[in-house]
Amino acid sequence: MHKRRMRLRPSVAITIGALAAGSLATLPFTALADGAGDSHDNSRQQAFISAAAAYHVPLNVLLGVAYEESGWESHGAQFSSDGGFGPMHLTDVTPTMLAGGDAGAAGRSDLASLAANPAFHTVQTAAKLTGLSPKALRTDPTANIRGGAALLASYAEDVTSTTPSDSSQWYGAVAKYSQAKQKRSAVLFADRVYSVVRTGAVRVTKDGQRIQLQASPATKTAAAQVDRLRLKTTTSASTECPSSVACTYVPGSPAGGQVSNRPTNGVRIDSIVIHDLEGTYDSAVKALADPKNPVSTHYVMRSSDGAVTQMVPTKDIAFHAGNYSSNLHSIGIEHEGYAAQGATWYTETQYQATAELVKYLASRFDIPLDRQHIVGHDNVAGPSSSLVSGMHWDPGSSWDWDHFMRLLGHPISGVHSVPAPGSVVTIDPGFADNQQTVHVCPADDPTGATPTCVDKQQASNFVYLRTTPDDNAPLFGDQAIHGTSAGTNGVSDWGSTAQAGQQFVVADVQGPWTAIWYSGAKVWLHNPDGNNTRPAYGVNIIKSAGTTPVPLYGSSYPDKAEYPAGLGASTQAPLSMYSIPTGQAYVATQPPAATDDYFASSGTVVLGNKKMYTIQYNHRVALVYASDVTATPATHHWEDN
Repeated sequence: MHKRRMRLRPSVAITIGALAAGSLATLPFTALADGAGDSHDNSRQQAFISAAAAYHVPLNVLLGVAYEESGWESHGAQFSSDGGFGPMHLTDVTPTMLAGGDAGAAGRSDLASLAANPAFHTVQTAAKLTGLSPKALRTDPTANIRGGAALLASYAEDVTSTTPSDSSQWYGAVAKYSQAKQKRSAVLFADRVYSVVRTGAVRVTKDGQRIQLQASPATKTAAAQVDRLRLKTTTSASTECPSSVACTYVPGSPAGGQVSNRPTNGVRIDSIVIHDLEGTYDSAVKALADPKNPVSTHYVMRSSDGAVTQMVPTKDIAFHAGNYSSNLHSIGIEHEGYAAQGATWYTETQYQATAELVKYLASRFDIPLDRQHIVGHDNVAGPSSSLVSGMHWDPGSSWDWDHFMRLLGHPISGVHSVPAPGSVVTIDPGFADNQQTVHVCPADDPTGATPTCVDKQQASNFVYLRTTPDDNAPLFGDQAIHGTSAGTNGVSDWGSTAQAGQQFVVADVQGPWTAIWYSGAKVWLHNPDGNNTRPAYGVNIIKSAGTTPVPLYGSSYPDKAEYPAGLGASTQAPLSMYSIPTGQAYVATQPPAATDDYFASSGTVVLGNKKMYTIQYNHRVALVYASDVTATPATHHWEDN
């Protein structure tokens, strides 16, 4: 999820690594220098002191809440797409954020109601309490700290009818600051805050602010105060994992998805999406459990030992893939790691545990174990034209799809052979021996381990695609990213690559080069003796049914007239930069499925009369109305090696 958006386009998307306050080192304050003579700026420390005094909040409580929310970082004008701003993580989520982001809810009629969750708008509440403008609360760290102090004070008055001088008597207010609707989540947040209050902490923020929290080891907690919040009490859900993996359950943010009853209610589960977190396991679980977070996932996998945390029941919808239609029908699995750092985080233990989990889920929900149903986040369609270029590109070029599919017991099959025009190929360049050069920049690597842009040659799961059959020809540039310009070898530039397991129709062959139909164009991959492809059988080839290009879509909603009275209709428009030109052909990744939609408020499932194919259009999939195309089984004629 995690993950930054493509460096080619600045983003407001959630970055799990940016929420990694839980991974910050906490040390007893008394064991550290007092900062005398420290050259770092202490103005933010003074802002905390001033705000605490103004609103009668114990300084250690205010600092503890801010540490838990942000690690005392300012993060400039925007923290993350969950709308959290500044050191106090004041929130201000807009419908536009939910249209994009991991919800991917562009075109949905209920965007406004989804964004109306009060937990998403503490900026507005703080503005009323302080008289400060929402803009100042979002952008000015000092104003943000005052806003957070005012909120805490108001919560203390709600719980205790006063602003106590005793830090232990703020437990209920701290729990309420979490915005949790469930008691367990609120208690977990408050316990973490009071833990750092007792141990103390000191750190220098990224913008040079030295912040200190004096250790208060004797601080108690008035835990019974949480009962006054009248939060929901729920029993812990049992995990849905195979016995072969170590699995625990931590409830994810209720704002990051929707309660459903898949597939019993008619909402099919037909795919599993593989992600990487762009962060650590512990920080991600913490961030995804934050009730203010409009992002969630079903499972999180640890790198070191393959341990699993389930966060959303499979019957429910998690906002993980950046496309509501995909979220509706998929299960999301996040992996500890950083895509720009190559294969270093994807351990064998993690691969094996994920394979066990995927096989278990595929068996339960009758999901085929192939690359058309087990996909990467980088393969998911953009839900609208404006959002395609910013879709996440994880787990990236270093996820070993060949090895993973072998672990699933369904390796990419077929004998490497020189293909013929009109046949269908599965891309399969191997991994360890497929050394590709990628350009990695600081924006691609949230760890800070890449201080300057650098070319790296590393094992990769893709082949580059060029505009002509020549090693020196420009790389193909995806229309959503580059317009009419050439592509790049940037590690996040998915538009010039075809990935292991993806299937395409062969357009031409010239010597060691094979052309495929890709993103509305004829592109070339170096394929001597067919070493980078295998023949694909049993697939349907999709072509235009008429004499005009076929429009493509990123979502699969019913027509407006098919929605029951009282339910707003979701809408979709063709992806403006894409189409299937006449004469070109693409591979259907799944059988045609009925358009559908879901409304959590009433549990209503809306099924349309039209059907849509999902096709492998470029590095990502796209959707096309079945009535607009013809579908014919692929036939094969292969040349001798």
